[in-house]
Amino acid sequence: MAPVLEKQLPGAADNNNEDEEGQNLWTEILSEVSTTSSSKLPSGKNILLFGEDGSGKTALMAKLQGTDHNKRGRGLEYLYLNVHDEDRDDLTRCSVWILDGDLYHKGLLKFAVSPQSLPNCLAVFVADMSRPWTIMESLQKWASVLRDHVDKLKIPPEDIREMEQNMVKAFQEYTEPEDAAQSSPQRRAPTAGEDEAVVLPLGESTLTHNLGIPVLIVCTKCDAVGVLEKEHDFRDEHFDFIQSNVRRFCLQYGAGLIYTSVKEEKNLDLLYKYIVHKMYDFKFTSPALVVEKDAVFIPCGWDNEKKIAILHENLTTVRPDDPFEDFITMPPVRKLVHDKEINAEDEQVFLMKQQSLLSKQPATPTRGATESPGRTTSGSPRPAGRAGQPNMTSSSPMAAVKKPDPNMKAGAANEGVLANFFNSLLSKKTGSPGSPGSPGSGAVGAGVQGSAKKTGQKPGLTDVQAELDRMTRKQDSMVSANNVPPPTGNEA
Repeated sequence: MAPVLEKQLPGAADNNNEDEEGQNLWTEILSEVSTTSSSKLPSGKNILLFGEDGSGKTALMAKLQGTDHNKRGRGLEYLYLNVHDEDRDDLTRCSVWILDGDLYHKGLLKFAVSPQSLPNCLAVFVADMSRPWTIMESLQKWASVLRDHVDKLKIPPEDIREMEQNMVKAFQEYTEPEDAAQSSPQRRAPTAGEDEAVVLPLGESTLTHNLGIPVLIVCTKCDAVGVLEKEHDFRDEHFDFIQSNVRRFCLQYGAGLIYTSVKEEKNLDLLYKYIVHKMYDFKFTSPALVVEKDAVFIPCGWDNEKKIAILHENLTTVRPDDPFEDFITMPPVRKLVHDKEINAEDEQVFLMKQQSLLSKQPATPTRGATESPGRTTSGSPRPAGRAGQPNMTSSSPMAAVKKPDPNMKAGAANEGVLANFFNSLLSKKTGSPGSPGSPGSGAVGAGVQGSAKKTGQKPGLTDVQAELDRMTRKQDSMVSANNVPPPTGNEA
């Protein structure tokens, strides 16, 4: 049966042509969109920052971000970098996750790294150059934290193998950049024959700890090199030994190395260009820098064991394989006088403590009982003895009593005390016959001193008794003489 031909209306052909033109237009638009989207900067890139507390992680990223970020986060901190492609006038954001320096917070990595986001990550290990004795321990610790977290992600083995092969390929295909430097980051265009480039085999110690993602070692606070030289006697040999160990660590993880200083703004622009080069494939034209000890830059794929061995030629007091912590030691801590504030104790508390101490002490004899027998109580025993040495310069009885010489015997000290006591009584009363102002006082003093001079000894108890009798008789005669009336004229 012959096919039935449909009769087409005059306007049907025009409608079909319009539909075809519309479909072609949409096809062109979709192809342009797909082409443009493939050339745009990819999103979802992440930077993982690891390091000790106080190593300058947040300050470093805030400086790259172009802001003065003085706040310090806790646990897992989030920042972002603005990445601009000037060729295509495209802008994107790169997420920055900063893990706390305390290992307690390492479990928070699950919020920053997932099996899907791991291929789009760059790991940055921050080492503090102001404390070089902590560098190697810190790098080993944080690398093992990231390794443990990657192992827990349960990524299929074939995907892990592919990521590791990409790292090996990127390391082997490194070539020296061109001398012409670009003013701004630009994306690199693939060249013909790039896949046919000859690659060299890896060294024995290269990429032995392949994490499957790019790794970068950033040494911060490199302006402290001068302080280490002046205050801690660090020499070029120390810095060469540090660089040698860090570069060997970089070889194991296929990492790049850069020395920075936020304070002096050293190598910060270079760090930003290298980060966007590794993550967004921007063209990078900076060569390796190994001349200045505080501005080292070694891109991934440039270094090898032979180049590191050049540093070993300057090592004289240490061998390259010596333990890091044996040569780079922490200097002794200098204790400051005023680093701790001393508070005065409350007065009442102090007095109560002294009272409790005094109450616990045993009772001691009184001072008067030990100093002189003349000050003891009436019930205390007194030794008998010989004559002592008087002192007649004091007018009071107690002041005249002197402490006896410890070399004298008890009897002599006792007699001397009694003599001083009675002599002070004789010279105490003013106006009395025995006082210094009375007529008889001179005779008494002369008699006592005369007797002492004749005998060559101190006046004793017998001399004092004789003087007392003599004074009594003299007073009686004076009284009787005063009672006799004066003679009258008749009697004369």
